[in-house]
Amino acid sequence: MSIAINPLGNGFAAEIGGIDLRGTNDDAIVAEIWRAIDEFSVVVFRDQALTDAELRDFAERFGPLEIGRAAARPGRRRLSIPQIGDISNLNEDHQVRDLFDRRRLDSLGNRLWHTDASYMPVPVVLGMLHAVTLPPPSAFGNGETEFADMRAAYDALPNGTKAAVNDLIVEHDVFWSRAQVGFTEFPQGERDQYPPSPQRLVRTHPGSKRKTLYLSAHASHIVGWPVADGRLLLLDLNTHATQSRFIYRHEWHKGDLVIWDNRCTMHRGRPHDETKARDLRRATTLDQGSTLHEAA
Repeated sequence: MSIAINPLGNGFAAEIGGIDLRGTNDDAIVAEIWRAIDEFSVVVFRDQALTDAELRDFAERFGPLEIGRAAARPGRRRLSIPQIGDISNLNEDHQVRDLFDRRRLDSLGNRLWHTDASYMPVPVVLGMLHAVTLPPPSAFGNGETEFADMRAAYDALPNGTKAAVNDLIVEHDVFWSRAQVGFTEFPQGERDQYPPSPQRLVRTHPGSKRKTLYLSAHASHIVGWPVADGRLLLLDLNTHATQSRFIYRHEWHKGDLVIWDNRCTMHRGRPHDETKARDLRRATTLDQGSTLHEAA
């Protein structure tokens, strides 16, 4: 079986057809998907009817899976498999969360441009998001997800800027990103569980061998710089990297599965009608080591 690849948007995303991901166990197909991810960094599969177990099993073909911050908390969960992230506005009883619900307010940080789990000492690689239930179109927006091409953003920097940022180390902190949307109420002990982590600002993507900016809303400041100076540089780099020429905007349809490479993209969710159910499920693969051990 071969896969059909159709580039989308600005050329760093692609739709892959001709494959049902349920029970995919063909090493050759997995290798073809990896090659597409290395080339495009965002790939889209349509009309995938995956159970959570099937999503987990498919995602495990690409690496060990993360158990996210929400799933690691004690107490009831809506979803039974801890490796499947609950990217929804639904509570444990499958009801739409109140607008003042703490879990919902915490999740609003995902509307900032970010890279998943960059606040972890060993960050993540692939994100896989599967659309189960979508809200109807509304004036609030349709919950699209936007992706930014961080390899193209790096390529477009002036040579002098590339040289100046090449060796910089940035501290990433999930509590910094949540504070930007005014959310500071975390369960007891969670700040100790997720201390800030240093990451390289410039990485070399192992698949394409292209250099990429590693930015995120979690990026708090540049190590060794005055905090204000570092934050201003990070703001300038984020503004540069999220120009429209670097963006792919995904408009969701039920059954879509989108895979993106967190090492060379940022992404953000867009608003939608919070009075209607929106239910997406995510699996995320783990990297093998700290970015500090990589050459820029």
